[in-house]
Amino acid sequence: MSTSKALPQPDREDIRIEAVLQALGEPVRLQIVRLLAELPEGIACGEIDLPVTASTRAHHLRILREAGVLSTHTEGTKRISSLRRDDLDCLYPGLLPGVLAAPR
Repeated sequence: MSTSKALPQPDREDIRIEAVLQALGEPVRLQIVRLLAELPEGIACGEIDLPVTASTRAHHLRILREAGVLSTHTEGTKRISSLRRDDLDCLYPGLLPGVLAAPR
């Protein structure tokens, strides 16, 4: 039997632009968002290839989740993260397309 549990994250109405912009302003976190934008079903956190340690990767994912940019839930022993595109598009139309289109 598979169980899935969402980790603490803000509800749509509690997502604040200041937190989102601060989270997106860090290059590694922006790299994570760009990757997740290509994977609508999400990805296990340990499968995200980044030039940082596992603990630093976990820190960046937590910052993005707490800002409301990502949604993360557990499936067994894996934490699956996905972009909260619908929530961000509803609250801040054009933000994600602009961020994702920016030169790398």
